[in-house]
Amino acid sequence: MTAPTAHHFGVTVTDLDRAVEFYRDVLGLDVLDRFTVSGEAFSDGVGVSGATGDFAHLDAGSARVELVEYDPEADESDATSVNQPRAKHLGLAVDDLDSFHADLPAEVETLSEPRTTESGTRILFVRDPEGNLVELLEA
Repeated sequence: MTAPTAHHFGVTVTDLDRAVEFYRDVLGLDVLDRFTVSGEAFSDGVGVSGATGDFAHLDAGSARVELVEYDPEADESDATSVNQPRAKHLGLAVDDLDSFHADLPAEVETLSEPRTTESGTRILFVRDPEGNLVELLEA
């Protein structure tokens, strides 16, 4: 059996247009494709009766960021902090974290200023418009 390789990292959102604007305009990811998927095979595959998904795929180098807005929409997740069970975050590498941070629009919520961890990695966590955590890192 061949080992899996990364294809995409999915983020479920409530407003696809707003999310695309953030990931494209603030984080600088190029939109590769937008499409809708529905039907019985999709509903069965995602385990959501009658599901339709509006998707956007964005270029994140060796993998894609997949933003998806579902109908029907489920209840909100209670995992709002990175250390909570079921929490998720998307990790994206940048060349110069300080410059990236300085160029962020004022309305983008950050958890702190850029920090250097004990491992030597520089990190900055921001929230997208849906409240999802995005880690920007400079190794």
